[in-house]
Amino acid sequence: MIPWLLQYLEKAFLMHIPAVFNYTSTRVIMAACTALALVLIFGGQFIKKLYELKIGQPIREDTGFLLGELHKNKKNTPTMGGALILFALMSSMLLWMNLAHPFTWILFITLVVLGFLGGYDDYLKLKYKNSKGLSARKKLIVQFAVAFAVIAYLQLPQITALCKLSTPIVKDVAHAGQELSLQEYTARLYVPFFKEPVVIFSGLGLVVLWIFLSFVIVGSSNAANLTDGLDGLASGLLIFVTVALGAIAFLSNNLEFASYLNLLYIEGAGEIAIFMAAMCGSLLGFLWYNSHPAQVFMGDIGSLALGGAIGVAAVLLRREFFLGIVGAIFVAEALSVILQVTSFRYFNKKRIFRCAPLHHHFEYLGWPETKVVIRFWIIGFLLCLIGLGSIKFQ
Repeated sequence: MIPWLLQYLEKAFLMHIPAVFNYTSTRVIMAACTALALVLIFGGQFIKKLYELKIGQPIREDTGFLLGELHKNKKNTPTMGGALILFALMSSMLLWMNLAHPFTWILFITLVVLGFLGGYDDYLKLKYKNSKGLSARKKLIVQFAVAFAVIAYLQLPQITALCKLSTPIVKDVAHAGQELSLQEYTARLYVPFFKEPVVIFSGLGLVVLWIFLSFVIVGSSNAANLTDGLDGLASGLLIFVTVALGAIAFLSNNLEFASYLNLLYIEGAGEIAIFMAAMCGSLLGFLWYNSHPAQVFMGDIGSLALGGAIGVAAVLLRREFFLGIVGAIFVAEALSVILQVTSFRYFNKKRIFRCAPLHHHFEYLGWPETKVVIRFWIIGFLLCLIGLGSIKFQ
């Protein structure tokens, strides 16, 4: 919005506006600063209001004696802090992103829908004591609906045309700048450390593609939600993921960088970089209040929306496996729950971990909460470096 406003002022009033405000790099910096400032400015009053409304974190009684003892001091700490993150993030998006670009609206709508889903889930948990909130089936229905809507826009020309937004230009710079349609570039599957796409889906293979991309988005949303169990854990790890995806998006938006690094040139990928910068800024601000001992928790309203958004961003950039590397801790957290539930249900109630998700397993081993969080952060940082290093070595 601000770039449009500045262009209007320049044309209407013959004002000289520095061109720097139109640069993607400038908007990336300003988006991060804006989101960070909004969280820090409104964070204190927001948390105070949550206390007044008694929107406290419920501690379920079926989580186990040890875990209940370890987390008893968290009871009544305000939750639904993700609403503050989403407010700052979406405000920054509207200010600094190109509102005519489809990537802007795909990411914005993802946040809105999954934010409402998570918010309603939080509301049910708060209203009914020991409630598990929305059933997994209902949440999955909405999450898959979002995923299918995103993929339909990318894969179905009729839907793309119906949206009446500009179609991103994509060039395969590794093959003399061959221009690809939206459907052609979405059908390619890239793996880190490999320059060429490992698979190009066509025909019935597109069904497999739809399933795979849907699970990336839905899995990312739920993995972030499962990781949000300790002070600062999910918000800190998400910062590393946003930095890595933001770097990919920024490089993919520049034809020279994309050519040098053998990346797809995606016109408008800079908007994803701005989005990631805004998310990073809002998460940094939130971490100010969410670090141990947490003054506020993210809640499902934040974790489901942010997790789903990074999944969508990875799909738009064709970097699903890259997300799997930089977000490997989220993957491990989700897998620990799947393995634990499967083992308990089908193998005579045997447990693989002392408690799932994985971060609780280490708490049961006697690790202090801060040690678990910081060590997970260190691993997340190393994974971020590995992911970024894969760009150079492909």
